[in-house]
Amino acid sequence: MEVAAAGGLLWREFPDGNRIAVIHRNRYDDWTLPKGKLEPGESWLDAAMREVIEETGFTPRLLGFAGAIAYEVGEGPKVVRYWNMAADKEKESEIDHSEVTEIVWMTPARALERLTYPLEKAIVEVWGNTIFLK
Repeated sequence: MEVAAAGGLLWREFPDGNRIAVIHRNRYDDWTLPKGKLEPGESWLDAAMREVIEETGFTPRLLGFAGAIAYEVGEGPKVVRYWNMAADKEKESEIDHSEVTEIVWMTPARALERLTYPLEKAIVEVWGNTIFLK
């Protein structure tokens, strides 16, 4: 059975250029993009928006579809669809600290060094220099 998950490449403008949100999860001791499994009856996009809010505290502005990755997990194949999103305002809500222990805004180059998973690195590499937030 396929595991369906969705998430976001959450971008924010800084004086020296765009940065992307990368999160640390204690449960897996990894650095990853915000994402999570779809709830029953939830659309891919709704799940992506919900997960970004829960894991970063930012309510994002949708920029567009970023792509999908797929890999094997214990339950079978897992498909994760990602959307590019912008964090235009300050953090609006608290994060779920049971899942996420830290959020760091990184340049795309630094994110490529820090991210744990090669497929997430690939999707950041594709979009890292092409996102325009205005």
